[in-house]
Amino acid sequence: MSQTVSPSASRCYGLARVSRAWRVSRAGVYRFLNATPSPAISRRPGPTGPCPDADLADHIRREIEASPFHGEGYRKIWARLRVAGVRSSPRRVRRVMGENGLLAPHRVGRNQEKTHDGTIVTDKVNEMWGTDMSQTVTLEDGRAYVFVAVEHANSEIVGIHAARSANRFEALEPVRQGVRRCFGAIAPGVAHGLKLRHDHGSNYMSGDFQDEIKCLGIEASPSFVREPEGNGVAERFIRTLKENLLWVRSFKTIEELRAELVAFARRYNETWLVARHRYKTPASVRQEQTTPRIVIDPTPEATLPLAA
Repeated sequence: MSQTVSPSASRCYGLARVSRAWRVSRAGVYRFLNATPSPAISRRPGPTGPCPDADLADHIRREIEASPFHGEGYRKIWARLRVAGVRSSPRRVRRVMGENGLLAPHRVGRNQEKTHDGTIVTDKVNEMWGTDMSQTVTLEDGRAYVFVAVEHANSEIVGIHAARSANRFEALEPVRQGVRRCFGAIAPGVAHGLKLRHDHGSNYMSGDFQDEIKCLGIEASPSFVREPEGNGVAERFIRTLKENLLWVRSFKTIEELRAELVAFARRYNETWLVARHRYKTPASVRQEQTTPRIVIDPTPEATLPLAA
């Protein structure tokens, strides 16, 4: 702009006039004009290494072809190069392998598509239960495993159990308690229409566990792969159980722990407030959904006795 010729005076505007009009310092302009741009560093500073990148890529290809194994990463290729007398840094080996497409195949990124609709709670009770396992320590019996079964609709505890072992039969106990409590008996097909959400643990995926719930009429619903929130209802209750009982109390035996768990489940169902049900307790929500409502016809004809 300072070299532009004024159409009226036929002279250049000059740097002083342009700087005064734009309100910038002339010293800053001169400093900017006299500054020499530093050459851009296209690679990491330091020695190049024993050979250029093209030669290093050839050495890497030979080591990959000579290796009797498949899928070796850049660290093992770097170690093989050191044995062969080609010494370079692991970061450079990784960069050269990446630029030439020689890196080993790796696990793909997480799929952005959700395998469920974003919620795991249900509107009605006895549609889906969640079961999970945790552990604690007793003073005399040592380690103890805690199993729970939670209703997804109102976060109610339908079954809770503690045992020394974590096998499939102990994992079935809270499910049996829930079936006996909510459906009245243990019989084939008595819990038809109910789904059971569980993780992929060996005790839950075992044949005995799956055959037992299938006999009761329960449909297995394993949690989704790479979707930890799939069993979030049971896991959230286990956190509440730890914060209010397991982490604040000590127990001598597993039998004492089992009795305290039953008392805690009863107190939880009667006093815990569920926000999504307008802060009602799990017991009151179940009572509202399972108690039959009597519909009274207000018409006068309905109050009259039937004709003979």
